Amino acid sequence: MQPRVTLALKTLIAAMLVILVFSQIVVIPAVARGTAEHNPDLAYLEVPGIIGATLFLAAVELVLICIWRLLSLVRMEQIFSEKAFLWIDVIIGTFVFAGLLIGASLVVLALGRAVNPSITLLGVLGVVVGGALALLVVVMRGLLTTALQLEQDLSEVV
Repeated sequence: MQPRVTLALKTLIAAMLVILVFSQIVVIPAVARGTAEHNPDLAYLEVPGIIGATLFLAAVELVLICIWRLLSLVRMEQIFSEKAFLWIDVIIGTFVFAGLLIGASLVVLALGRAVNPSITLLGVLGVVVGGALALLVVVMRGLLTTALQLEQDLSEVV
């Protein structure tokens, strides 16, 4: 991969991380506070909502950090090493966690009678997307395993 592409991706990841942290610190609490003020009957969901949204964005941040590390391995031409599997496994686990978090949030909203059909649809979609992304990365992990084995076989031949 070209160094400029790696640098551009890392720059975008850094920008996303800054935006996500700002959202966790400023935006989420402000939106939760405003929602609680406009809907006093749902005010008891303010703190769980802040916690759930903050955890979800932390999961996104963790995936971005893992991608950053994988890009570093690509740049150092070490992507076909055992080091890459740790970061890939963390990504898989984070996608599973995010899907479970969305599912749990949907249950909390349903129990609080704060859910409507569109929220339910978005929640189910979030769980399905989380599962699909986890499975996609599992497939990509398998491809990396195969590529690593082929590289090792080729190095023995040469």
